[in-house]
Amino acid sequence: MSAPFDYGGLTGYEPISDADRKEFLEQGFLQVRNVLTEEHRAALVAAVDRVYEEEKVAGNVKEKTGVLHLLGFLNRDELFGQLLTHPTVFPYMWGLAGWNIYTHHNHLDVTPPTPEEEPPSWGWHQDGYRQNSDPETMDPNLPRPMFSLKVAYVLSDLSETGRGATKVIPGSHLWNSLPRPADTTVHNPDPEGTVEITANPGDCFIFDRRLWHSRSPNYSDVTRKMLFVGYTYRWIRHLDDMPIDYNGEWWQNRTPVQRQICGEATSSANYWGINWNGYVDDEIPLRKELKTRGLLDRSVPWLR
Repeated sequence: MSAPFDYGGLTGYEPISDADRKEFLEQGFLQVRNVLTEEHRAALVAAVDRVYEEEKVAGNVKEKTGVLHLLGFLNRDELFGQLLTHPTVFPYMWGLAGWNIYTHHNHLDVTPPTPEEEPPSWGWHQDGYRQNSDPETMDPNLPRPMFSLKVAYVLSDLSETGRGATKVIPGSHLWNSLPRPADTTVHNPDPEGTVEITANPGDCFIFDRRLWHSRSPNYSDVTRKMLFVGYTYRWIRHLDDMPIDYNGEWWQNRTPVQRQICGEATSSANYWGINWNGYVDDEIPLRKELKTRGLLDRSVPWLR
């Protein structure tokens, strides 16, 4: 099922520019403006509000703060499922990570204004948990592999600082460590080079999982609403539990490429991009789509 919103004929298979790829590889993130029409953004907000109320009834919203951090949210609404291949953003996913990808981690975040000053904390981190140590070499100057990236859809007005936006350190995706203050029981200044990502409703930002980043407190009168969709390689296990009703309408509405990105495969070898004979499987939906459109590129390793 195609999204009922007008994106001027975009298909999701328009290649990204060399300049965008260069900026992402150098900075570790990329901000993209106006990826959602106002009509689409408003519909997503309505879906988020519905899910928020459902989770509140279920007791999953933090009672004191009203914060919701919901993992594996994509199958909670048809509009969320369509984001898997959203036409203004999907080119960055396959353009930066290739065709052998799926979503392993996604979360819906609602952060109301905090009622009081937050206690001291140090929230700077890289995503990936054991991906930050298991493949690491003994050479601290050799960056770890990217492995995954996320797109963060901004649904509320984060055009000013202090509204709970994500803080990042541009270029820090190439650092394997970040100095930690000796005393985290007191307020410490942000690391040098920190940028708080301000954005308008309908914008997004895309970031390498290795980028050092941190949440920030929301001391404004605006409730922060965000949707994060992570993409990784199909030979990596999923992080979130997202049970799918394969007989239900949500799954029936998914395209072959979207089903791949939800984790579907014809065999275990298929997750590795091959058939059992060891050759590339050209029937993998996203690879097949890119090949049909002449978008495979041997000069880009992940698009071979």
